Amino acid sequence: MFDDVARHYDRTNSVLSLGNSLIWRVLTVRAVAPQAGERILDLAAGTGTSSVALAKSGAHVVAVDFSAGMIEVGKRKHPSIEFVQADATALPFKTGEFDAVTISFGLRNIVDPKKALKEMYRVLKPGGRLVVCEFSKPPVAILRAGYNAYLKYVMPAVVDAASSNPQAYGYLAESIADWPDQTILSQWIRGAGFTRVAYRNVTAGVVALHRGRKPSRSTRSRAASKPDATEAETPSPTPPPTPRKPKP
Repeated sequence: MFDDVARHYDRTNSVLSLGNSLIWRVLTVRAVAPQAGERILDLAAGTGTSSVALAKSGAHVVAVDFSAGMIEVGKRKHPSIEFVQADATALPFKTGEFDAVTISFGLRNIVDPKKALKEMYRVLKPGGRLVVCEFSKPPVAILRAGYNAYLKYVMPAVVDAASSNPQAYGYLAESIADWPDQTILSQWIRGAGFTRVAYRNVTAGVVALHRGRKPSRSTRSRAASKPDATEAETPSPTPPPTPRKPKP
């Protein structure tokens, strides 16, 4: 499916997002905070548009995608980026190889997203950063209803006009509707071993930026620390402690 839409993928995304895809990309790069000399893994990179944005910092970015068609287009458009075709649930990289891992609008396309999160944890260095940008659930009911109406009625018409393969995009609305909300995804990220887990709603919660850290060697034995103090971020909830019976 992704091979079939690779040629006009970036254009279609821009149209479907009403131009917001550029804003989401800028905010994702800021959340990753790439530095010159770092190694950054960009998963579900598609044609490499997100990878190029990360590489402007001077970091070495490895763009990974499962689709050979996406990578073929990406290599033509961005010859300076290193592309690797791979499965996100079985990454061909050493443990502790990357300073940061990011994935934008691709986690929900992976058959086993929890397994993919564990692989992201594995390939990160201790103290490494995770940023997940993904469609989510607007917390306000009226906005959620409007968004669902857009997915059901408006988006198909837009896809017919903008995409080279409109049938393939029928999957997009279904995958967004079936995807869990911000709180559940935060729990998955914490379950993979990450600490300092938090999320930030973007575009009224249509998209959420999730962040986490792989604990450094000196802090692995400590309890999870508080999330970074970032505007509009929401710490993911932790289950309440189990009450203890009073001693007789």
